[in-house]
Amino acid sequence: MTKAEIANEIAKTTGIDKAAVVTVIEQFMTVVKDSLAHGENVYLRGFGSFVVKQRAEKTARNISKNTTLVIPAHNIPAFKPANSFKEEVAK
Repeated sequence: MTKAEIANEIAKTTGIDKAAVVTVIEQFMTVVKDSLAHGENVYLRGFGSFVVKQRAEKTARNISKNTTLVIPAHNIPAFKPANSFKEEVAK
């Protein structure tokens, strides 16, 4: 399902103008990205959590050139679904 399809579904079920729904969805994504960029997790009760995970520094190999390189420690975004979310999807 795409962002446009989500916006259409929300506009249809709520009666809100599609343009307003798209604006709200885009602003929601911006707030989540900004929060994660500042190291803050986002918790949505009953849905899940957007969290920042720390990846440790590691050594990688480029086998075609037979060299090694160090990949520095970095943060990555992750989503952890709520238990109720997982149960509903599992049905």
